[in-house]
Amino acid sequence: MTISFLSVLCRVNQIQLSDLEVISIAKRAENEYVGVSSGKLDQSCEVYCRKDHLLYLDTADDSYERIPASSSMKPYKIAIFFSGVERTLAGSGYNLRVDECKSAAYDLMAFSGMSYGKYADAVLRQVPSEVFEQYKDRLPENFRKRAEHFYGESARVEAGVKAWREGDIETFGQLVSQSGYSSIHLYESGSDELRTMYEIMNRTKGIYGGRFSGAGFKGCCMALIDPDYEEEVLHQVTREYLSAFPKLEGKYSAYICESADGVVMK
Repeated sequence: MTISFLSVLCRVNQIQLSDLEVISIAKRAENEYVGVSSGKLDQSCEVYCRKDHLLYLDTADDSYERIPASSSMKPYKIAIFFSGVERTLAGSGYNLRVDECKSAAYDLMAFSGMSYGKYADAVLRQVPSEVFEQYKDRLPENFRKRAEHFYGESARVEAGVKAWREGDIETFGQLVSQSGYSSIHLYESGSDELRTMYEIMNRTKGIYGGRFSGAGFKGCCMALIDPDYEEEVLHQVTREYLSAFPKLEGKYSAYICESADGVVMK
């Protein structure tokens, strides 16, 4: 929404902003106005993504690579399942998770003798995984679990990029599902609705893999699917989900879509 508003504002007023400026302004709006301690992943995806490409992004230095889908890759589409429960991150556990990750990073740096600055600037990206493995048992349980999720996600990103380059959509999908599992059990995010939907997706034939959209505090799940099973996927997920949450009939919805280019500011 913020990126769309900025795009219209710039077009109407003939304002020219670089991609990075758009991303930074949108992030600042979320942090300082909405009150969500988000990073810039979502905003970067909305700006940098291109159809049939995987965005390989490093938010530490804003470098990125668009990796095209291999010609050998099996066909895929994207399924979006809206839980019927509106998503909100402000007031959810999202900001707490950010603080827990910062606390884990700060503690690990202190335990290991690493130099550190202000708590607000501490991120797990600054702490090598070897340091976490050495000192993780000294962390409070919640801090350890959040950090374990972070390091696991980092490894899955690298494995996912490798699978995508090789045209292995099945392995890529499995990694997406593993990410969802870690989000539930280590990051402890999600809601009853989305956790249930995740379990349904995992046992639905024709789904390569799926997880929450974002942190999963209500809102949507997404899945990569085999187009040959499109109707079966929609039918099974819808039937099982509404059987579990009948009061959400009329609010729940499902969509099949494909990737697309990000916003064009010029």
